[in-house]
Amino acid sequence: MGVRLMVVDDHRLLAEALASALRLRGHRVLAAAAPTTGAAELVVSRAPDVCLFGTAAPADPGAFDPIVRIRRERPQVAVVVLGPVPSPRGIAAAFAAGAAGYVRHDECMEGVERAMVKARAGEAAVAPQLLQGAFAELLNPAAAPDDEGQRLLALLTPREIEVLVRVAEGQDTRLIAAGMRIASSTARTHVQRVLMKLGVGSRLEAAALAARTGLLDRTGLLDRAVPLDGQGPGGIG
Repeated sequence: MGVRLMVVDDHRLLAEALASALRLRGHRVLAAAAPTTGAAELVVSRAPDVCLFGTAAPADPGAFDPIVRIRRERPQVAVVVLGPVPSPRGIAAAFAAGAAGYVRHDECMEGVERAMVKARAGEAAVAPQLLQGAFAELLNPAAAPDDEGQRLLALLTPREIEVLVRVAEGQDTRLIAAGMRIASSTARTHVQRVLMKLGVGSRLEAAALAARTGLLDRTGLLDRAVPLDGQGPGGIG
């Protein structure tokens, strides 16, 4: 027995091609529509048993908003998402919106039909390998994107961080030495080590890099008063 369904996709050609293939397999296709953003009203008015919802970008904000409306106004309609291999967040977003299933775009027609039948029966229609992949990534998340400021900060010792702050404030070697109560030669060595670790060739470049990456905001040293003449706290009286 065929399924009463609608096919919606961001691309009309894909929607119509899938609709034609399903008609040939004995299903009753009420309509093929594009794009998905305007599909909710049509699905609500036609009230199919199943809606195949094709999307190329499941991670985009609002990608599944039409499903939310369909499920709110026609809760009996089972929505099966057709999309690329998603991240765990993509699968979660689809089901959170009310989808009954998620099928990869490269699934065979028999797989799409099985998902439609399971969804119409009230079962979750998602391939085991997709769930396994989602659980694997959730249990072993990939490392967060590199934070350049944090990475650079980890290269410096506390003393070198203070030197960088003073360099960013425009202090020369004499003022750095006076403010930190160290010899000028030691201050010069610290400056050179900071430049080397940051991979820059000048104090100006170091200051610019620190500002661009937000490195200075993380040091906790910017609130201290550093007198430019070397006097006062930490200076030479």
